[in-house]
Amino acid sequence: MKFKNNYLRLALILACLQLTGIGLAQEPNNNDNLEIQRVEPFQVFDNLYYIGARWVAAWLLVSDQGLIVFDSLYGELTDIAIDGIRELGFDPNDIRYLVVTHAHFDHAGGVRRFQDEFKATVMMTMEDWQMTTEPAEYRDYPTPVQHLSATTGSFISLGRTRVDFMQTPGHTPGVLSSIFTVYDDGYPHTAFMFGGVGLNFSGVERTETYIDSVQRIQRITDIEVNIPNHPGSGDVFERYVQLQEREEGEPHPFVDPPGFYSWLDELLVDAETKLAEERAVVN
Repeated sequence: MKFKNNYLRLALILACLQLTGIGLAQEPNNNDNLEIQRVEPFQVFDNLYYIGARWVAAWLLVSDQGLIVFDSLYGELTDIAIDGIRELGFDPNDIRYLVVTHAHFDHAGGVRRFQDEFKATVMMTMEDWQMTTEPAEYRDYPTPVQHLSATTGSFISLGRTRVDFMQTPGHTPGVLSSIFTVYDDGYPHTAFMFGGVGLNFSGVERTETYIDSVQRIQRITDIEVNIPNHPGSGDVFERYVQLQEREEGEPHPFVDPPGFYSWLDELLVDAETKLAEERAVVN
């Protein structure tokens, strides 16, 4: 749903977040506060659960042969993901794979803990594994042990669950995106997790790479569900309110192909604007 009036849209978001007990994005100094950031875990699809924080996401994909976790959070916030798995009735010792979307601290900071405590096998692109051995861009975190590398065409299978990978660099040199199937009362939908959408980097070449990544995703025509690694990028909490209120026979609020491709269009416009500004400086 699109709102031409930004004030109306903000009012709707405020109402939705109040219903869930979730506040607006916190100031940066509150992002690390465990109690402020804690969100009760919740089920989104038959096989997919949100186990993240208010400002940064983590997801649990359940298979018949074990668990797949997307992103680790960081510092004390990693407790949110681990506690969430347990609160949902699952055992963190059943984690078979931890898929890391990119090597910034907020997504990869808790990787070493998952490795040490639960022996999870970690997937990341080679470029972002390399980042974990270099000075951190934003904040240091425990260096993970390098496990498996993924790129476009790679996949993992766990029982009847398969996750296909696509390397979509830009936000970092080796952003890892994922494609997998989610189920709504048994009905399958194609979900996509864009592993890094922020434009908080610099350089013409890097921005050109980002634009290429977005355009390649746009050429995948059957994506139905946006699974973001920051909840604000996919209106996760607002959609969850709608999911709780859904009546029998109504569509699943997370199944929104037009919304996903419209979002990609917005990302592309923003990136092209950034590229034009960077080229102007260079020239």
